[in-house]
Amino acid sequence: MAEVRHAKEILDALEALYGNEARPASDFCYEEPLDDLIVTVLSQNTNDKLRDIAYKNLRKRYPSWEDVASAELEELKEVIRIAGMSSAKPPRIQRILAAVHRKFGRYSLKSLRGWSQPQVREYLTSLPGVGPKTSAIVECFDLDMPGFPVDTHITRLSKRFGWAGEKEPPDKIQARLEASLPPERFRGGHLNFLAHGRSLCGARKFLCAECALIEWCDFGKKTVGHGAR
Repeated sequence: MAEVRHAKEILDALEALYGNEARPASDFCYEEPLDDLIVTVLSQNTNDKLRDIAYKNLRKRYPSWEDVASAELEELKEVIRIAGMSSAKPPRIQRILAAVHRKFGRYSLKSLRGWSQPQVREYLTSLPGVGPKTSAIVECFDLDMPGFPVDTHITRLSKRFGWAGEKEPPDKIQARLEASLPPERFRGGHLNFLAHGRSLCGARKFLCAECALIEWCDFGKKTVGHGAR
């Protein structure tokens, strides 16, 4: 099994580069956790720019979640089409809203702030289209709970650091990182990982020779030895 080696050094180096751990939680959280859950569903298999446009379109057309829940499906598809997966996301969102209303009697997830994290994870991942990553986003950013979402960027970096096997799926990597990294560093650390994956450590463009993390990166040391791109 892969080990999470040099975690402190890597987290410290990322914080020195991007500084997201120093930012207050209020910079990121939604007052209503359900808002962030729907944003995260919209973000699946698309980029942040298109996700944000889709969410803006959604809230402009439907002022309340009750309006979204009762919307005509074909119209809802058109409203958020720019986010992709237009045959999957609209019914998924409506099923989530229906499930939340059945559970809490309203379109809100604020009650989760009084639950334990295991209860929150179990409940959120029972909702349509919500896996450990999506749940961890809501936990970490909206409920002040120690979730560490693992997306494609963090999956890639984890494999390059030697923290995960090449064929290991994101949910397994997430479980390992949640068990290994300091919980108080999850929120800012997650954002620092994303920033690094988007700037220096891309899937096809990786600037290993310029990277401050190279001494702890298996992939970087090998790549520089062969001439980094």
